[in-house]
Amino acid sequence: MKILIIEDEKALSESIVTYLKVQDYICETAFDFNTAIEKTELYDYDCVLLDITLPGGSGLAILKALRENNKSDGVLIISAKNSIDDKVEGLISGADDYLAKPFHLSELSARIAAIIRRKQFDGNNIIKFNSISIDTQAKSAFVNNTPLDLTKKEFELLLYFVSNRRRVISKNAIAGHLWGDEMDGNLDFIYTHIKNLRKKLIEAGGGDYIKSVYGMGYKFTEA
Repeated sequence: MKILIIEDEKALSESIVTYLKVQDYICETAFDFNTAIEKTELYDYDCVLLDITLPGGSGLAILKALRENNKSDGVLIISAKNSIDDKVEGLISGADDYLAKPFHLSELSARIAAIIRRKQFDGNNIIKFNSISIDTQAKSAFVNNTPLDLTKKEFELLLYFVSNRRRVISKNAIAGHLWGDEMDGNLDFIYTHIKNLRKKLIEAGGGDYIKSVYGMGYKFTEA
């Protein structure tokens, strides 16, 4: 799961990144309005943590731009502004939740998980596709009753595929979602991860769900 943290307080941003990475989130950061706008226009995120007051502009303008562009990224406003009017304006503008500073990182993580679960998985922790079931909290996956021995990246790749089933996903989109700003220009490693995941699914008795779409990327669909 990929998170964008739009927060100009670098110490707070760094502490959030450190905490969320332990929870296996891919984290990207933006410290000002212009960088945040650029990132939200170019990439999709499972959840955006959004401060209202930013150098160069308002976080609410970023939120409105996301919704006007029909972006479905979850948005959690994190702000020192804790008035009812600020909360109402943020929620009316399209935020999924609002958390006032200061906050505990454990509560932040729980709210992020709740937003992702609600927006992407209809509020469920268990995601199913044919013979596959994925427990997003336990970070485990099964084919029928056979557990899959997946690496962290293979688990995230499977979850990403199932979340975007029947859609063609480019290599760039896969790399950006699983590695964020840490990815390099060489995308050959993606083939290795996909090959390993595909092999494990088939060996566990699942279908050959991962299809290569020539010149475009991959599609996860029924065998």
